Amino acid sequence: MRNRLSFSAAVMAMALALSPATRGQNTAQQTPAADISGVWQLAKVQGVLFPNGGAPLTPWAEAKLKAANPQTNDPNLACLPEGMPRFMISIPLPMEIFQVPTRVVIIREGVQLYRQIYMNRQHLKDLDPTYSGDSIGKWEGDTLVVDTIGLKDSTWVDNAGLPHSEAMHVVERIRRTDHDTLVDDLTIEDPMAFTKPITAQRVYKLKPGWEIQEFVCTENNKYTYQGK
Repeated sequence: MRNRLSFSAAVMAMALALSPATRGQNTAQQTPAADISGVWQLAKVQGVLFPNGGAPLTPWAEAKLKAANPQTNDPNLACLPEGMPRFMISIPLPMEIFQVPTRVVIIREGVQLYRQIYMNRQHLKDLDPTYSGDSIGKWEGDTLVVDTIGLKDSTWVDNAGLPHSEAMHVVERIRRTDHDTLVDDLTIEDPMAFTKPITAQRVYKLKPGWEIQEFVCTENNKYTYQGK
């Protein structure tokens, strides 16, 4: 049986549902067209987007990738958040999705605890880059379309060290193809890092009865990080 963080997450989600909109959001509420809530686990761990090479990298990105070493300078080893889209595509730990009228909240078992997808506003102006970025969503039928910008360039796109700049733009199409299956189709654009858009798909399986466990990275991972 999984542990108890889902109760706290549920309380947070309820508070979000009841609290007024902030930071310039309008107060109009969208009713979800589909239910994607639940605890989900990657059906297959695919931590690297290009396991056989061939990523469409610019010279700038090629140099960055060459310097990346998952054993010594992965920012995650220093207990820093994985960032987006790595948060969704490369982490073999469960996540729980909560839906409230103004946003979709994803709680992750891991270093990066959560991300928020705002359903009632456009992107904020003059964004300060963050690990999760600024995500806005809308429903197209039973598909949640998520647009994310404003991402820190210190994170990796995948577990191999695929780099990106702060100009990266991620679009996800998240849908439940059956009761037990969630599919996330991603398109990643970054003209500084990639010569063309990158696409990926991740499939999650529903885990009834699971709860999100506490994860404290600083108890171990930080001692292996050699990056400056």
